Amino acid sequence: MGTVVLTMKASVIEMVLVLLVTGIHSNKEMTKKIKRLKFNVPQINCDVKAGKIINPEFIVKCPAGCQDPKYHVYGTDVYASYSSVCGAAVHSGVLDNSGGKILVRKVAGQSGYKGSYSNGVQSLSLPRWRESFIVSESKPQKGVTYPSALTYSSSKSPAGKAGETTKAYERPSVPGTTSQPVTLTQVLAVTTAEASHTTLPKPSPSAASTTSSPRPQPVGHRSREMDLWSTPTYTSSQNRPGANPGFVPKEELSTQSLEPVSLGDPNCKVDLSFLIDGSSSIGKRRFRIQKQFLADIAQALDIGPAGPLMGVVQYGDNPATHFNLRTHTNSRDLKTAIEKITQRGGLANAGRAISFVTKNFFSKANGNRGGSPNVAVVLVDGWPTDKVEEASRLARESGINIFFITIEGAVENEKQYVLEPNFVNKAVCRTNGFYSFHVQSWFGLHKTLQPLVKRVCDTERLACSKTCLNSADIGFVIDGSSSVGTGNFRTVLQFVANLSKEFEISDTDTRVGAVQYTYEQRLEFGFDKYSSKADVLNAIKRVGYWSGGTSTGAAINYALEQLFQKSKPNKRKLMILITDGRSYDDIRIPALAAHLKGVITYAVGVAWAAQEELEVIATHPARDHSFFADDFDNLYQYVPRIIRNICTEFNSQPRN
Repeated sequence: MGTVVLTMKASVIEMVLVLLVTGIHSNKEMTKKIKRLKFNVPQINCDVKAGKIINPEFIVKCPAGCQDPKYHVYGTDVYASYSSVCGAAVHSGVLDNSGGKILVRKVAGQSGYKGSYSNGVQSLSLPRWRESFIVSESKPQKGVTYPSALTYSSSKSPAGKAGETTKAYERPSVPGTTSQPVTLTQVLAVTTAEASHTTLPKPSPSAASTTSSPRPQPVGHRSREMDLWSTPTYTSSQNRPGANPGFVPKEELSTQSLEPVSLGDPNCKVDLSFLIDGSSSIGKRRFRIQKQFLADIAQALDIGPAGPLMGVVQYGDNPATHFNLRTHTNSRDLKTAIEKITQRGGLANAGRAISFVTKNFFSKANGNRGGSPNVAVVLVDGWPTDKVEEASRLARESGINIFFITIEGAVENEKQYVLEPNFVNKAVCRTNGFYSFHVQSWFGLHKTLQPLVKRVCDTERLACSKTCLNSADIGFVIDGSSSVGTGNFRTVLQFVANLSKEFEISDTDTRVGAVQYTYEQRLEFGFDKYSSKADVLNAIKRVGYWSGGTSTGAAINYALEQLFQKSKPNKRKLMILITDGRSYDDIRIPALAAHLKGVITYAVGVAWAAQEELEVIATHPARDHSFFADDFDNLYQYVPRIIRNICTEFNSQPRN
């Protein structure tokens, strides 16, 4: 007996001593002891791959330093199980390089995994893998028991350095109440099996069996080890005196951890915010219709980390977020959360709500994925009680695709109360009808469901999404000195036109301006002069050759004051300078001023341009921002490379 006790773990020894020495046999006292046992989060190393861990869902603690490129990661959002668990957590943004706790959930294998650069980690692409996983914050889900020790696919644990040991089975926490006493025989049976590191058999009612089952036994068939280590689920009837003790039947158990996890529709990968009308005028009945519409949308979209993600903001006097993009990652949980929303009341300040969403909702902390289009759908009962035009313009310029659904608009004698006539066209991303719906009655709202889902998922038509081609103010600084000559100057203008053609130009997309310089400087046209690509190209053609000296430093200062001083704050500021010679004045201080003001500068030199000056003018790293052509006729060759570098740099930064 003494030998067996010595092999027991500290927690088991404590319970045995309680049984033998104090004679406490009641379930109530045993439960108090068991509840003192704390759940320990397993620790793993940075190099541990998800495929090595057998558990389908678990919480682990990652160490610091897992951002190192030697820990390979495959995929984006959904990762191949061949990836480093902790490396994937850093890539996804759940952890930073200092480490921490994460929740890992295994999901089905994918036909392909796309690599990307995110949070200092470059993930790799993989054509196919048998198993995947997703990472989220370490917030335990209700009804799910997480292991305090992990099961690995080999007998030797890869987490040895972190103090983790391999287990043949899991040890969930013990329930707070139990209706059947734990016997010493059961304790010893568990201890003996654990000491030999063998998988515990699950006895049947008639005979011992060597086949273990992951499912709990029905009522009346409790295995010996389950009495101590498992967390049975009890119905209310089982807690009554005289109720039959044991597990509930399999069909009554929560299936949350057993149901397959939807990854979402990969053909609709958008980040979506619904702004719902909670004003007093809408009434309780119509508010319920609005909630049902949201729930139906959530079901139709097939929410998931590889597809659409959805959050909800309710507005009245002031807006408030009910849940963001990170909160619910499947349609079932989202529908449950929508049902719990209560009406706020107050006015219908939709403009204030749009401003709130622009500033707060689509952030990385709230689950914005960067590479997915941002969509905001605003539901309005009648008309807003504030103006939406300016707030919507800022939202569009931030890359948010604004949709409006108006229900029961103002009749003729009510139009005098509408604060902003034609507010829908002033708000939506485009005024072509694609971004707006009008419903005559709340009872007809459901008819917009399928058209809305189709439109928000048509990412090719979401024109307000920010890309490298539609989110910049581009200022061309053109050398018009005597050494260029009339013919070559026309070639330079064609180069400027070829670059401009690649961008999506409008008053809310990319805007183009131009400065020509010699000893002096001249503003050819500013960012706000032309709002279409055709007008910009025609303006470039009309630029006349000036002739004179080469004061590049003064030209940079002039462009900063006359062009970029009027750039919109949410635009990327790009300066593309073309020169054919050495500057007569100092370029270092003006170039530094441009860099400090956030102007990304590309320097293009031709013929007699000084390479060292180009590198000083160009944004760091100079190899990506400075170019040299030995002849004007070869300038056209650099158009694809410049565009590629602009887009590569853009895609490595947060979208909003």
